[in-house]
Amino acid sequence: MAATRKPSIEAKPRRRRKHPTNMFAKNNMPSAQTVMSTAASFAASAMTTLIIEEFDGLTRNQIYKAAEIYLGTKTCSSMKLCKFKWRQVTRQVESKNVVFEGQSSNVRSEKGSFELSFHKKHKEKVLDSYLPFVLKDSKRLMEEKKTLKLHTLGNDYMRRYVGGAETWQPIKLDHPANFGTLAMNTELKATIMEDLERFVKRKDYYRRVGKAWKRGYLLYGPPGTGKSSLIAAMANYLNFDIYDLELTDIHTNSDLRRVLIATGNRSILVVEDIDCGLELHDRQTEPQPGVAIKPNRTSQVTLSGLLNFIDGLWSSCGDERIIVFTTSHKDRLDPALLRPGRMDVHIHMSYCSPSGFDTLAVNYLGVNDHHPLMSITRELLAKTSVTPAEVDKQLLKNEDPEAALKGLIDFLQQKVKEEVEVRVGDKS
Repeated sequence: MAATRKPSIEAKPRRRRKHPTNMFAKNNMPSAQTVMSTAASFAASAMTTLIIEEFDGLTRNQIYKAAEIYLGTKTCSSMKLCKFKWRQVTRQVESKNVVFEGQSSNVRSEKGSFELSFHKKHKEKVLDSYLPFVLKDSKRLMEEKKTLKLHTLGNDYMRRYVGGAETWQPIKLDHPANFGTLAMNTELKATIMEDLERFVKRKDYYRRVGKAWKRGYLLYGPPGTGKSSLIAAMANYLNFDIYDLELTDIHTNSDLRRVLIATGNRSILVVEDIDCGLELHDRQTEPQPGVAIKPNRTSQVTLSGLLNFIDGLWSSCGDERIIVFTTSHKDRLDPALLRPGRMDVHIHMSYCSPSGFDTLAVNYLGVNDHHPLMSITRELLAKTSVTPAEVDKQLLKNEDPEAALKGLIDFLQQKVKEEVEVRVGDKS
């Protein structure tokens, strides 16, 4: 089997025929209509050529991606042992007019496809066994080599957008947070981990009950309470990529849909500070330009558009996805956003508790309950409201446990004193 990269397109007389939609059913794989835009092309000879396009509409073809990963592990010598011949074809295409910030332009890009040729007597073997094997093996290879990525929208993503391929820009995610290092209540951490494990194991359940395989989380609480660290811990725990969505970068509901379908499966989509990212319009009113945080930017994203993005028809374009929203002011959110199916799990990120402090003390100083200053620190934490971030800052000032704890105690005593003075002032 030989592979030739980026050859010119050859003109071949072909009669195109679509395969049945259930060709991968017994292997629990995507159907032909789901993963292939053109199922197969048959030449007049005994050889059959299967065309696998890079894109199926706006989304990337799963079989194309799988073939790319699978063939990347094969040497030329091993490919010759097979009865199949792979060929990669790349062609230049010109997109439709792209309008960005009032300017219209045509964008050229490359789109690819794979051609898999084999004797027609092997057709059923290819469709029922070989391609499902390629999908399964590519997933295994991907998991073995996977490096977590943080995906962000480029400032010029609309100008560069062609078919979904370049909407997101990935960088390596190397965040050290895990559930063992989070300054959270132990029982709450266990509950979150159990919920995540249950979610990833319930693919068949979601399909059986007719729901998209996704789950929504709302993290709410004051700034500095560890919302971002929890998201990173969730990603590390599940080995999921993170897509960081800044709502103020989205101009219309159509853009929001386009961004959603360009995210990958087995991922966490993060929408931070949803209460202040946009002024969302009421569903009963006509959409007007909303006020965004960033200057000179407007948005016409509506509340109904956001709701459809979360659990409407477009939200089903993908599997095994988690959506995490964060806010410092839960009371500002529209009740329609908070219901199950949109934000299934509500997690209150509170001030640093005594049990949360125990985790920080072990992580930063290597001390436990037996240290004489621990009980004093816990008593002060129960009397005042400080975030885990504030405690982190104090503990980082000194690596010596004794000095670090004394510094934290001084800080907490001052906080208690200030809060008492505020309460006295309010009464007078």
